[in-house]
Amino acid sequence: MNIATSAAPANAGSADAIALPTPTVAIIGAGTLYLGDCYEILPRLGWLPALVMDPPYAFNTSGGGSFREQRGHTDQIAAEGLDQGFDHSIINPLLCGSVVVFCHNDQVPELSAYLKGSFSRSALCMWIKTNPMPMANKHYVADGEIYFHAWNHGFHPQGELADKKRHVCSQVGRGSKFGHPTVKPDHVMNKIITNVSGSTICDPFMGTGSTGVAAVRAGRAFIGIEKNPIHFATACARLAAAQGLEPAGVPTLSPDQQGRPLSILTPAQGEPK
Repeated sequence: MNIATSAAPANAGSADAIALPTPTVAIIGAGTLYLGDCYEILPRLGWLPALVMDPPYAFNTSGGGSFREQRGHTDQIAAEGLDQGFDHSIINPLLCGSVVVFCHNDQVPELSAYLKGSFSRSALCMWIKTNPMPMANKHYVADGEIYFHAWNHGFHPQGELADKKRHVCSQVGRGSKFGHPTVKPDHVMNKIITNVSGSTICDPFMGTGSTGVAAVRAGRAFIGIEKNPIHFATACARLAAAQGLEPAGVPTLSPDQQGRPLSILTPAQGEPK
């Protein structure tokens, strides 16, 4: 069978141990996808070469003036709680070689300070939108999105000189066919995966799997975590399609499935520990 799903059992430690929720796991070719809370699951996965994430931004979704009706995605962002920011502790420099993280302009000062204090080097990069929404709302036109790439020794940016520009230009998708309000374009994610070091890429805020699609197409292994069951199912289908696997439909979430323990991932051969 091309796609296997199971419910991973919670920790079976002492009676004093805190019982963690049981995530559902979908193994799809080179991808391993977890349905659950990344703040609970990611620390249990051990060391990983690279994190690539588009976590919730922290910004005000009200307003919009006469363009509000054209910004339906903003309402969905608010409805899904994707405007509340994220806890920086999800990025642990002792458990990853590098991280790429998107953020809102207002998150830059705190996130920049956190990354500079945690990793050996960091760079501020940008996705430049070639077709931004024609509005400014007493601000600047939202024609770019910021992302940081931070790394420890041995996990510096990869690629040829032409790949190492600090920006990437791409159109914004209008009306995502994947049902998620902040899907990143393939071109943007392909550039980022090219720059990231390591044989395994993990996206703890997976959404509908754009990072995973770029990773497996580049010959990397992928680990994704998503708490929204609908987006999780979409990601499963996209990862299957990207690898030419037969679609298996929505993963079975039955709690009585035979469980599989969460593997403790270790660095691949030849990668720094």
